[in-house]
Amino acid sequence: MKYALAIILYFICVSGFAQETDKKDIKVGLVLSGGGAKGLAHVGVLKVIDSLGVRIDYIGGTSMGAIIGALYASGYSGKQIEAIFKNANFDDILNDNLPRASKTFYERENSEKYAIVLPFDNFKIKLPSALSRGQNAYGMLSRLLLHVNDIEDFNDLPIPFFCVATNIETGKAVILDKGNLAQSIMASGAFPSLFQPVIVNDQLLVDGGVVNNYPIDEVKQKGVDIIVGADVQDSLATRKELTSAPEILLQINNYRTINDMRLKSKKTDVYIKPEVKDFTVVSFDSSEQLMKQGHIAALKYAEVFKEIHSNQDQTNTIKRPEIKRVDSIKINSVTLKGNKNYTRSYVLGKLKFKAREKVSYDHFYKGVNNLVATNNFDNFLYHLESSKSEEGYDMYASLEESSKTMFFKLGVHFDDLYKSSALINFTKKRTFTKNDVLSFDLILGDNVRYNLEYYVDRGFYWSVGFKSRFDGFNQNVAANTILTSEELALINVNKLSLEIGDFTNQLYLQTLFRKDFALTLGAEHKHLTIASETIVANNSNEETFFEKSDYLSLFGKLKFDTYDDKYLPKKGFLFEGDLHSYLYASGLNKDFSGTSIAKATIGYSQDFSTKFTANLTAQGGFRIGEDLSPYLNFSLGGYGAQLINNYTPFFGYDFLSLTGNSFVKSTLTLDYEFFKNNHINIAANIANVEDNIFETGEWFSEPDYTGYAIGYALETLLGPIEAKYTWSPEIKKSIWFFSLGFWF
Repeated sequence: MKYALAIILYFICVSGFAQETDKKDIKVGLVLSGGGAKGLAHVGVLKVIDSLGVRIDYIGGTSMGAIIGALYASGYSGKQIEAIFKNANFDDILNDNLPRASKTFYERENSEKYAIVLPFDNFKIKLPSALSRGQNAYGMLSRLLLHVNDIEDFNDLPIPFFCVATNIETGKAVILDKGNLAQSIMASGAFPSLFQPVIVNDQLLVDGGVVNNYPIDEVKQKGVDIIVGADVQDSLATRKELTSAPEILLQINNYRTINDMRLKSKKTDVYIKPEVKDFTVVSFDSSEQLMKQGHIAALKYAEVFKEIHSNQDQTNTIKRPEIKRVDSIKINSVTLKGNKNYTRSYVLGKLKFKAREKVSYDHFYKGVNNLVATNNFDNFLYHLESSKSEEGYDMYASLEESSKTMFFKLGVHFDDLYKSSALINFTKKRTFTKNDVLSFDLILGDNVRYNLEYYVDRGFYWSVGFKSRFDGFNQNVAANTILTSEELALINVNKLSLEIGDFTNQLYLQTLFRKDFALTLGAEHKHLTIASETIVANNSNEETFFEKSDYLSLFGKLKFDTYDDKYLPKKGFLFEGDLHSYLYASGLNKDFSGTSIAKATIGYSQDFSTKFTANLTAQGGFRIGEDLSPYLNFSLGGYGAQLINNYTPFFGYDFLSLTGNSFVKSTLTLDYEFFKNNHINIAANIANVEDNIFETGEWFSEPDYTGYAIGYALETLLGPIEAKYTWSPEIKKSIWFFSLGFWF
């Protein structure tokens, strides 16, 4: 180290300073390598450079080095970049997790039901080109670089800059030093298989590290005197470390870049090599440790940096712009390119902002997410330019419509009611119109079910939908929930094994207010069967039917949903109201004269820290009209997120334990995420349920039923895995409930 420092100091003192004037000035070029998450070490290097007053005159970077280099070149200091990455949610950025609020109700149901989604064409599975479209990363970078959005030539940035990408069709390096800065560094950092390729100037580009991960020669050509380089690339692993196929493949992939660095490191005057061996390219959860490693490595050259600073013209400093967070924005015009199947009005309708209307930047970004969340576009890249004639921006957007219209989706689930289930789905978009979706679920397992949906999405106009669903399960219930007291006197049974089948068809219209409010009006046909083999008629072997009827009804639903997560919400509000007016019945209810059932749910979630959340839910329902068919009544008990008809979960009691034609219920759940995706929660619920409690005033009295639960939940790719221990003081009995995967 001392030998290297002596050479550098000698170079500084005797080379390039013999100028005709007495003024001294050294031009410094900065090279930042790629390395995925390990590139966060560059931030620590920049903090040291800033603290010692070294002026950087040119920056060249690749991949993560390009992203951090562009932020620095645009005027951010090392400390400011550190704050940006400390507050970044890398899971959302890398996985393209769009906020739930940005999705339509239909898309929410899709994302909350299927574990695996595979596009296919001509009945052949087509794997996606990458795990992420990079939309969240692009949105973040576009906002951070909005203050230099009018600069097209990167030489005109506060610090001149370029980055390197790879043309995936030719295998050649591409130098990006003009155009859209956010788009350019997205291309440079499009890590193969993680981010999909980016099109720039009609070139299909991926990560520049494929061909040139340390662009020192290109920086040298910019006329700088000294090269400072930060290298976070892997070194070759030893035989003890090569214990798996992925490690061997990574070693082979690293041969070229490591061989290149043997030459390039010697060309670097100040070569900084942070100790990042124990991290990987996806160690984004170790951002603070990585930035610290960069800081430690750069401090070793503190004396060198001080000497460089002393030989720079102190009047020739970087003119850093004042960077203010953009809170509001006005879009004066929108120019679209690439939309063929989807009209301009469709795109603008999803974006949800009007020309020359000033909106918050968050509102603008939510509009972008609304469009992306339709999954009708593989790419939506936009650029904002300051309007020349008035205040605000002109938006230029390039869309790449998805060619994938057929999807194969899979899911698995287990719970104590439906038992084991495997979900196979076929989805087809643009079947009959440009905006429609046809979806068919086949659910195999202990209880075979299906769900067919056809939906024509017209956004904020009236959309049209059709649903056909068969649902069913077997459940042992207390005999008094089905049999009358007279029947119980004649039949000596405590438990009945029920087979419940529900075949429902709906035709409906739906319209949206804002994007979280949905009003649905429709007509429904329901065929409901409830049978048991516990009781047989006339000594026969045939099961006894308690219900075998068809019902026709009109219904209306109102739903407002801002929950950020369906299963473990941390914040948001939920309201669901449902009114079914049953007009006709046949089968075992020939004397049916009509009745209506109304029910509602109100929920509110609030996070008090990043780990602690409270959720309060209140529910209620009642029947209007004659009570000729008790089998559409409310039934409480068990645990579930998607139970049919008027069945409602209630901790402390088994499924279908408490019945009546009206009920009220309240639940308080406290959730603590003690480790990432690992939750401990406790809950308490109270309820009154029996016939006509709103007429007798019983709904407002001391609760008749209480229950408590303590549980563990793990968020996984398949959906939440939950185990709950529940107990009720009334029956002095404990019940365990298990659930694996998304509910469907």
